[in-house]
Amino acid sequence: MPVVVGFPLPFPQRGALEPSRTALLVIDMQRDFCAQDGYMHRLGVDLARLRQPVELIRRVLDAARRCGITVIHTREGYAPDLSDLQPWKVGGATNEAIGSAGPLGRALVRGEEGWNIIDELAPSPGEDVFDKASYGVFATTAIGAYFQMRDIRAAILVGLTTDCCVTSTLREALDRGIECMVVEDCTAAASQRRHDAAIDLIRSSGGVFGTLAGSGDVIEALETAHRLR
Repeated sequence: MPVVVGFPLPFPQRGALEPSRTALLVIDMQRDFCAQDGYMHRLGVDLARLRQPVELIRRVLDAARRCGITVIHTREGYAPDLSDLQPWKVGGATNEAIGSAGPLGRALVRGEEGWNIIDELAPSPGEDVFDKASYGVFATTAIGAYFQMRDIRAAILVGLTTDCCVTSTLREALDRGIECMVVEDCTAAASQRRHDAAIDLIRSSGGVFGTLAGSGDVIEALETAHRLR
């Protein structure tokens, strides 16, 4: 089985890539984060920046499906009465608070149009979606038990946003003994500065915060794993 060429370390470190023990986490690729008139667009974030990784994520997702890796999608969202929304997330200094009405429904409220995953990366039948009321997926879901039940020991992370939900999930997973790799060109943030800062922390930490790879190297390893099955 193959190993992904990563930096500062290869992935996985503990032997070769095993599809049955590896998960692809597609984090928060929701309309509210990367679609016209979604929450982030209403906040004034450059939509093109957030959509930049969509096609590369699709390619990684297709390769993961072919080689039999467990594919998991996450969605951030809150109850209609916002009872599970932490007070500091209400809106901060902006007028576009979570729960505020917009063209795609109430922002980040479960069941609204904007809460749904974009069509290009929609889950296939049989792929699990974990709905979270938090930045990281482990904090408010049963995904930790899911990983244990399936003996998943490694995770490949893609999605939005690099500096928030991706790296929050990264740290949560690492703390639970899950080896992690972030696919650098399959993530994005509201600004290049935020994206670069999050990536630089991983790159400069000697593997303490996981490892990085480009989508081309990841796809190559997944395709090799598929051929060797």
